Order: sequence, then structure tokens, then C-alpha cells
Amino acid sequence: MARLRCDVVADSLGMATSITVLLPQPSRTRIGAGVRDLDAPPPVLYLLHGLSDDDTAWTRYTAIERYADELGLAVVMPQVHRSFYTDQAYGGRYRTWVCTELPELVARFFRVSTDPAQTFVAGLSMGGYGAIGWALREPARFAAAASLSGVLDIAELVAAPPREEDPRIWERIFDGGPVAGTDADLFALVERVDPAAVPPLFVCAGAGDPLHGQSVRFTAAARAAGLDVTGHDGPGDHDWAYWDVRVRDVLDWLPLPR
Repeated sequence: MARLRCDVVADSLGMATSITVLLPQPSRTRIGAGVRDLDAPPPVLYLLHGLSDDDTAWTRYTAIERYADELGLAVVMPQVHRSFYTDQAYGGRYRTWVCTELPELVARFFRVSTDPAQTFVAGLSMGGYGAIGWALREPARFAAAASLSGVLDIAELVAAPPREEDPRIWERIFDGGPVAGTDADLFALVERVDPAAVPPLFVCAGAGDPLHGQSVRFTAAARAAGLDVTGHDGPGDHDWAYWDVRVRDVLDWLPLPR
């Protein structure tokens, strides 16, 4: 597996930013490495970070590199700071960066599949919000999408925010306006999409996670709307010990060639 951290210019942000990329690399000499046919471009997972993290977090705190290596899966991890993967009212156009410019850049720079049947998205916490929102807005782009401990009820969080070291975050992102019923509200998106067009979803959060209730409510709403949702119940907190285990479950669930 090759691991690259790339400094790139994001025109949609008007500045440089970073992405971390894992690319399958065949090897017959590295101890513990499998030998895999890599003649075809590998499938690709866009893996999104949480509020306090950056593009390196998944590789630093989980074994995602080893897991992806076993599957011959490329992984693309962009940096979005504290943007909630949105085009902010006062700030950068991070949704445009991730959802439009990044896939074009990846296709230009790296040898990975561009087939929607081999393209996936997942994320944790803020990244779970970004992943599910991306899949609901552009369902034809992905074959599957997953949220781990996701902020899936953003309207609830905006209306009753916890104590936050960034007290003006919602003003910066949403201009201080209501979110419920808008394009930023995943529950509203679920009501508007064609359920037959949306790829299968995987939603999980540990029982001890403050966001557990959001995952439960979103899963119920999505299933009621006719979406295909795989849920996972069980113990766990809002931490990397939980996400390291669950991301392996997500990878096992993805419709990858085995």
C-alpha cells in the first residue's frame, strides 16, 4: 500500500489544502502483504474526517491502511477543517471542494476507478454528516455510503448546541438561520429523494455516544422513506476505539469484489 499526503490547490477554496491518499500496491516481498491482481484501476472510498480532525486522522488512529490493503481498495481523505462539508455562509466552499473539485482532481492525478459501482463514501461524526449528505444529493455517484457516529440531525444540533469552543460556528456556516427543512437537513433530503436511486446506507453509533439517538432516528426515517439502511446496535463511545472496529464492518459490508 502506498500512502501519500498531497498538498494541492483547491480553486473552490481559493487556497492550498491537503489530502491523504492510500493506493494499492502489489508486492511479492513485503512481509504480510497479499499478492493481488491490480491490472484494473482499484475501487475507491472517500473517507471523511470529524470536526476536530484533519485528513491524516484515519491513518493515525485506525488501521485503515491495513484494512484497505487487504481489499485492494484506494482511500481518499480530504481536509475540510470545521466546515461540516458545506459551502459556508462566511468561509470556504467546502462542499464544492469535496463533492465537485476533489473527484476531478483524483481522476486526474491517480489511477483509481471512476465507475460509480466501485465508488463509496463514509465518514465519522461531522464526516458522517458529509458522507450521507453527499450520497443523498448525488446518489448516482456512489454504490454505498456509511456514517459512523454521524451528526445526522444537524437541525437539532444547531437549535440546541452543546458548549462549544467555537461559539459562532453555526453563524459562520449557516448565517445563523434555521436549518430544519433546508438542503442542509438530512431528514428533509430523505423525504425528497427517489428511494430507488439512493445507494445502500450503513449507519451506526455506539450506545454510549451522545449522537446515538440521531443515528437511531435517522435510520428509522430513512427506512420509512423506503431507503436501504443497514444499522448496527451495540456498545461504544464517540472515540477511535469504536471507529476502528466499525470501519472494518463498513469495509466488509461494501459491495467489493472478494
